[in-house]
Amino acid sequence: MAAAMSALAVAAGSLVSAAVIGVVPARADLCDPAQASQENARRQGDRAPDQQAPDQQAPDQQAPDQQAPDQQAPDQQAPDQQAPDQQAPDQQVQGGGIGLRDPAQSPDPEESTGLFRRNRSPRTPTPEAPQNPDQNSQDPQNSQDPQDPQNPQDPQNPQDPQDPGDQSSDRRGRPTRTASPSPTATQDDDCRNLGPFVEDFVDIRQVQPLRLDAGIGRNGSRGTFVAQCGTNRNGHNNPDNFIVAPGVSNGAHHLHDYVGNLSTDGFSTDESLAAADTTCRAGDKSTYFWPVLRDRKVDANAQDPDGNVGQVIRARAVTLQFRGNATSRVVAMPRFLRLITGDAKAGTNGAANARARWTCTGFTNRISPDKYPLCPRGSQVLRILDFPSCWDGQNTDSANHRTHVGFPGQNGACPQGTRAIPQLRMILAYTVPQGPSFAVDAFPEQKHNPVTDHADFANVMPDRLMQFVVSCINRGRRC
Repeated sequence: MAAAMSALAVAAGSLVSAAVIGVVPARADLCDPAQASQENARRQGDRAPDQQAPDQQAPDQQAPDQQAPDQQAPDQQAPDQQAPDQQAPDQQVQGGGIGLRDPAQSPDPEESTGLFRRNRSPRTPTPEAPQNPDQNSQDPQNSQDPQDPQNPQDPQNPQDPQDPGDQSSDRRGRPTRTASPSPTATQDDDCRNLGPFVEDFVDIRQVQPLRLDAGIGRNGSRGTFVAQCGTNRNGHNNPDNFIVAPGVSNGAHHLHDYVGNLSTDGFSTDESLAAADTTCRAGDKSTYFWPVLRDRKVDANAQDPDGNVGQVIRARAVTLQFRGNATSRVVAMPRFLRLITGDAKAGTNGAANARARWTCTGFTNRISPDKYPLCPRGSQVLRILDFPSCWDGQNTDSANHRTHVGFPGQNGACPQGTRAIPQLRMILAYTVPQGPSFAVDAFPEQKHNPVTDHADFANVMPDRLMQFVVSCINRGRRC
């Protein structure tokens, strides 16, 4: 009798366990913005109508607008980097426009100036963070992380990269400092609160057509040079940033993809970069890097302390195009010039330095500055990252990594007192899961807001190669 009762108890326990397992969603499901939104709606009893994601599954997708059928790829591009010129016959676009492998891309839209700032309350920033010293920011009251690219380091901040802090030894035998994980993100955080959210996505066909570039004037420089550096097939990744957080491990609090210089990490110097090997052709040892994109449907990196969960999606194509200026010739970049574009903390800083541009192949006349694009089947997600190109003529860096170089005005001209240098445009193409289920890596309090997209560059081209780049651009050639 006792044995029978014991067997019944075991069976009942098994049924209860099975029932519990059956109702608990997988962590990957909760980290998927689409699934998380549905779970929240289920808990609230109904789903808000404005959170409905646009349908991407319909077989009768509309044709892209204003496609240019006679586009040609830039000369000498590697097969995995080919980026056709998108200059329409009746529309003059600076530097040949956006380049990518899509043979039916439309003319370049104009840069959008109305950047979005979400209304949700952001996650509480690190209390020790200094006030934003960047004069370009529109919101000086926001607390900043010491690794914020927009801000010079605060010597009084205990997490400042210049503070020795907790030290160990890196692989080069130098003291290292490790950035502490943000207290706003823990392993116990609910994935539903990580972001992004369904309202952070938009059907690309609902985005209004715009032009991205100013028209090229009589004295403008029309040529382009494409650096061929691959797509990071060697898996060069780390969460460092030697430009804004030198000497700090995990200074970026999100993972970067690198192409070009093979040695780049948080401890890179001019000397170490010059001595390293590269993935680029023609001896270009420059370093090009950007935050990775992740598939949020996949249960990977689930215990990341900074909330960057999901499987990394490697770019299918990377185009690194140096372009001219709409009103003048360009001069050579100085070696070791450091540049950043975008604002990794635009979700809390505001739009002053935001430069995110999201679109889809076949729809490149439709640019979203603040939402991830939902692309029709067969179309790839594109990230377009334009770098500043008006140099002060003296400095290779500045305290906030911005004031030594700026962007041209709306007419394409550089401000008085600056010189036009070749403008780097990164175009990154991805095959992503269908629906609102992908996100860019970000600082935890930014909740993976698409407006935070950004990238970094340091020029380590040999002088002769840089002179070749300048010649190509000023002579109107495609190199």
